[in-house]
Amino acid sequence: MGISSTQSRYRYYVLAVLFTANLLNYLDRQVIYAVFPLIKSDLQISDTALGSLGSVFMLCYMVSAPLFGWLGDRLKRVRIASFGLLAWSFATAAAGFSNGYGLLLAARTMVGIGEASFGTVSPGIIADYFSKMQRGRILSLFYLAIPVGSALGYLLGGIIGRYAGWHAAFLVVSVPGILLSLPLWFLREPVRGESDREAESRDGLNTAGYRQLTGNRSFIVNTIAMAAMTFALGGLAQWVPTFLYRMHNLDVATGNVMFGIVTIAAGIAGTLAGGWLGDYFQKKSGNGYLLVSGSGFLIGVPITIYALTTQVTAICFAAIFFAEFFLFLSTGPLNTIIVNVTSPAIRAMAFAVNIFFIHALGDAISPIIIGRISDLMGLRTALLITPIAILIAGLACFFCMRFIDKDVERLGI
Repeated sequence: MGISSTQSRYRYYVLAVLFTANLLNYLDRQVIYAVFPLIKSDLQISDTALGSLGSVFMLCYMVSAPLFGWLGDRLKRVRIASFGLLAWSFATAAAGFSNGYGLLLAARTMVGIGEASFGTVSPGIIADYFSKMQRGRILSLFYLAIPVGSALGYLLGGIIGRYAGWHAAFLVVSVPGILLSLPLWFLREPVRGESDREAESRDGLNTAGYRQLTGNRSFIVNTIAMAAMTFALGGLAQWVPTFLYRMHNLDVATGNVMFGIVTIAAGIAGTLAGGWLGDYFQKKSGNGYLLVSGSGFLIGVPITIYALTTQVTAICFAAIFFAEFFLFLSTGPLNTIIVNVTSPAIRAMAFAVNIFFIHALGDAISPIIIGRISDLMGLRTALLITPIAILIAGLACFFCMRFIDKDVERLGI
């Protein structure tokens, strides 16, 4: 049956609401990194303690994800997503009221819980509203929220932080999420697997399906690639604003505004290009998504090294643009692979497992590792561990090509 114009409009309305929530997800997540120099000066803490503010958020995020994945395969996902948005928005506001390191650390922990509930269920909701052949482009649109939201976090955090203080930055960015939680609550829940070739029965599938993940080699290797990418991107996202402040002598507002503009431009271009190229090459072979992602990572390695080592500020920003462009190529394709190689009845749990491992091996540890190396050897040297992780991500994408066709055929999806 064809999709009526009303149904078509509604599914894009759903996409718009979820995109906006995801944008706020990354805005609230990244705003703290824009004000790192202000927090360090105000609270008089080390880089290791500063890095812990990012690591504790990710630790809580990844530990919470399996619980919300289990709930997401059983309860209404739109309700879970709405709860998560409201929870992390209030936690962000709480960070604005904190007057010491301990309270700020606790507030960032609660942000992780809220964002985990949204992150596990939202891709599955979108997958059930759009056909399999559209998913690369549609999920790329959804994940545009990563660079746009992150950039807004840097922009707003830098400007508000400079003129009103870091507490005000948290308070201002928390308001939109509280308002959006109500429209998200009332979205219509789609039928699980509605847009796949067949919607499997959930009876007996959840337990067996979870066991399937351990034998799904393309899911495992794809997760390894995403973990390496997350290690690098998480560390860079947290520390580049401080890097610009220390190494290029840019004040908090100027550095974050420039970095935010570059991130928006490169992120939008890279994410959209990755979605389009992934769908294009996927039609020619079953490895199109991996080819685009792996190539982007390998090209991004030397550019990232150059961005971190050049002494010329203008060249540094140009290199950051191209590095981000090639890294963001993978955003839509790698998340689409998770959807395409897992059964509809266990997708929330599949994303939960993926979230757990990419953050456990990625940005739950990279910020504090970089912070510790920075205390010992300087921030520039510390950041140079990130291109190694990007290289690992690229090699894992090409290795994953050996398994994906067989896994999709075996699962019959």
